[in-house]
Amino acid sequence: MKKNNTSERITVLTSHFTPSTSMASEKEAALAATPPDADSPTIFDKIINKEIPSTVVYEDDKVLAFRDIQPQGPVHILLIPKVRDGLTGISKAEERHIDILGRLLYTAKLVAKQEGLDDGYRVVINDGPKGCQSVYHIHVHVIGGRQMNWPPG
Repeated sequence: MKKNNTSERITVLTSHFTPSTSMASEKEAALAATPPDADSPTIFDKIINKEIPSTVVYEDDKVLAFRDIQPQGPVHILLIPKVRDGLTGISKAEERHIDILGRLLYTAKLVAKQEGLDDGYRVVINDGPKGCQSVYHIHVHVIGGRQMNWPPG
């Protein structure tokens, strides 16, 4: 019995320090991404405008939530404001963005409940190249359905 516990602990510890292939490709995408001009549409603008298909799980007049195409867990939802309003990342937030930022976080809670993530989930906002941001339209990740590890990356 003690042998199994040791084996499980080694597996858990290894998972903290072993980068996955998808993490490497996300890092490469983030380093290659450049912030768009203020008027240039992002892939998320195209999803909002239904020019690119997505699996929508929640939508209201301010926020769109859809499944990530490269999920990092059994549940991985992206939440985006329908109007970018200069909010390309959290580091670009201004006082005028307080309402939409609060709305995104409250919607994250609603979506997590809708997805059955009663045991917990992670909410992530990547910012800038070193924060692994690959799309410069602020977005919130809700990831769950598995045990999260710490540190995250």
